[in-house]
Amino acid sequence: MTFSLIWLPKVLKDAGLKVAEQPGWQTRGHGDVDDIKGVICHHTAGPLNGNMPSLGIVTNGRPDLSGPLSQLCLGRDGTYFVVAAGRAFHAGAGSWQGISSGNSSFIGIEAENSGFVSGPKAEFPWPTIQMNAYVRGCAAILAHIKAEPIMCCGHKEYALPKGRKNDPTFNMDVFRLEVGKIMSGTAPAPELIPASDGAKRPTLRRPASGELVKLIQTKVGVSDTGTFDGTTEAAIRRFQRLHGLVPDGIVGPKTWAALSGA
Repeated sequence: MTFSLIWLPKVLKDAGLKVAEQPGWQTRGHGDVDDIKGVICHHTAGPLNGNMPSLGIVTNGRPDLSGPLSQLCLGRDGTYFVVAAGRAFHAGAGSWQGISSGNSSFIGIEAENSGFVSGPKAEFPWPTIQMNAYVRGCAAILAHIKAEPIMCCGHKEYALPKGRKNDPTFNMDVFRLEVGKIMSGTAPAPELIPASDGAKRPTLRRPASGELVKLIQTKVGVSDTGTFDGTTEAAIRRFQRLHGLVPDGIVGPKTWAALSGA
């Protein structure tokens, strides 16, 4: 059965965000959702390294709670992984703006973050590219369901008894202000990657294919299948980190220049 939230990828893509649809997401869920009222923001409290190492747990669950554990995951590079179109076990007991049916009435976003704000495992402040995607994704979803910014809450705000949850670690009031700016059109437009570089090489990302993709794959050390898949994207992110570039997995002008010198 295909569940109700099949509109999620298009809404996020239309907002200019990176989206990776996971196998079987359209039919994944603990039954269907009810009328969606808002978004609950989470962090994974997962490993410190990797783009979205908690994806498997969010998708398949853990021994004490079956998956999916949210509809969306947000990687450190700003990619939204679409996990489920149905109901997810992400909210638990709680209430926000008088609504206590969190799993049925709110879309859950699990953003990859260690959950520590100090010490050797600290991941605070959050990566700029991830926070920008978090704000813009929430704004896009709220606009689609015709809800106000107040209907974006943190799990720490929703959960009862108070103090039961501490995610996410950032200030939700500030976060909602940024969401509101985007929804009202007063936020600066996101910086877009040019469609090509000076040598007229096109900007490439998943799911591109062709000879230029093969060239990229050779440069980053993966099999030259000619298909820009997840393995290729991960290798590009590694390459970008090594060369001081934003690790977004997209081959634009700056990454083309670095590849040319590799």
